[in-house]
Amino acid sequence: QLRALDLRNNSLVALPAGLFRGARRLAHLDLSYNNFSLVPADMFREASALLRLDLSHNPGLRRVHPQAFRGLAQLRELDLSYGGLAALSLDALEGLPGLVGLRLGGNPWLCGCAMEPLLKWLRGRIQRCSSDSQQAECWAPPEVAGAPLLSLTEESFQACHLTLTLDDYLFIAFVGFVVSIASVATNFLLGITANCCHRWSKASEDEDV
Repeated sequence: QLRALDLRNNSLVALPAGLFRGARRLAHLDLSYNNFSLVPADMFREASALLRLDLSHNPGLRRVHPQAFRGLAQLRELDLSYGGLAALSLDALEGLPGLVGLRLGGNPWLCGCAMEPLLKWLRGRIQRCSSDSQQAECWAPPEVAGAPLLSLTEESFQACHLTLTLDDYLFIAFVGFVVSIASVATNFLLGITANCCHRWSKASEDEDV
């Protein structure tokens, strides 16, 4: 009949397999202020009735497996704030249809090309899912360091979609070839000109003598 379990501030680095077996009524789980570095796949699958999960203030938390929250269709609040997350797979969140609260602030987010799917998802859910996204900031790359996650737009990721086609490569190769030929021709003409000048100069000297 367990409904709430508070395990915060216990220096936990992992949970034993099968811990939630039979805990079908567990609705609130607090794992904050511990030392987790990874949230593995199916970590909470046996606690399918969870409504609130708090994983905040785990400074060593570097990775959340894409299937970490599988089976938690009823989860409404998820707190991942103040960890060590630089990235988060969108797959980890897409399986949470009931989510209405999400906290991501206080993590060293790397706002590169891999972040675009997550930000697009956040922008689409922001009306239905309260978030601390204004407190969640980019730490890198340097050009967006300190910027709130949701301040990044599609234009911010335009460079991620610039790909070269075969025609582009052929054009670049052609331009390189033309430049090479032009360089050789220029050097050849300069050589001929220098040689002619030298002969003309020598002929002038002979005439003077």
